[in-house]
Amino acid sequence: MLADYISPGNRVELKATGKIWMDNDARTRQIYMSKVMDVTSDDRIEILMPYEKGRLVLLPVDGEYSLCFYSTKGLFQCYSRIVDRYRSDNIYVLVLDLTSQLQKLQRREYYRFSCALELKSKLCSREDIEAFELNRRFLLDTSALQRSVVVDISGGGLRFVANFRYEEGSTIYCSYKLPGNVNDKDYEMLCSVLKVQELESRPGLFEHRIQYINIDEDSREDIIHFIFEEERKIRKKQT
Repeated sequence: MLADYISPGNRVELKATGKIWMDNDARTRQIYMSKVMDVTSDDRIEILMPYEKGRLVLLPVDGEYSLCFYSTKGLFQCYSRIVDRYRSDNIYVLVLDLTSQLQKLQRREYYRFSCALELKSKLCSREDIEAFELNRRFLLDTSALQRSVVVDISGGGLRFVANFRYEEGSTIYCSYKLPGNVNDKDYEMLCSVLKVQELESRPGLFEHRIQYINIDEDSREDIIHFIFEEERKIRKKQT
């Protein structure tokens, strides 16, 4: 059953696949993000009408879209057609019929994407860990964060290179920004240091592999979405 995999609140990505508009209409190339409102049957869902730069995007009835669902059970893809749209209590809703079977996609949570991002980090004390776990991040002492460079990232962890080293097995606080994030959000998390090794080609620099141990699901989904978007940009340049 569809409801076994997709739930209200799941994020969903829409990309036009039909010829509803002219090819030079930007809406045919745009990828929109929305959220599932309801799963009404095994082949019908309701989602929020997407927004673009704070403005409602009126997607047309009979428009055909590829959907990618960010479910707690993984990433799922299918094709769909908009069959209705309505407003309820000032909320604009799209009704979509699924026109293909739901297929599970390779989850990008552990797919590592090469990049170059500034990372701020510090070794955590017991008090830091407790403050983070109690969602009292304002108690964290971030006055002496060390800077390094992230060289690849995934939804499960990252790899960075620094001119200092942490001990394997230690817990560190990490913070970084994702390019293109309109909210200029700081992605903060506690991480476990899995492996550290000095670079043979550059003595004095240390490669760290770390795993997230405390990250909210919205942040993880943002990271996975960032990886998808960057992959698309690369594929577009290659074609």
